[in-house]
Amino acid sequence: MSTWTEEDQHTAISALLERCASDANFYQSALADPAAAIKTVSGKALPAGFNLRLVANEGADLTLVLPDPVSEDLSDADLEAVAGGGRSCTVTIM
Repeated sequence: MSTWTEEDQHTAISALLERCASDANFYQSALADPAAAIKTVSGKALPAGFNLRLVANEGADLTLVLPDPVSEDLSDADLEAVAGGGRSCTVTIM
């Protein structure tokens, strides 16, 4: 979402999650076409080449996204992520 502000991103994600929680038809549509769902709730299209995937929680307490397998040769993007360009989040498990 590089052409979006951080506030735009948070607002769109919050709206998407809220709408999915209250509208079963939208939930199914969002799973089938995440980019269209984001555009519906935000009025803005995702940047070209940006891939968004939504997954159903299916009763899990926590869903983790595994990183892509690393080859022996690191790409420039991989090196940048190692140098602090990646993102992380903290999850409290009770």
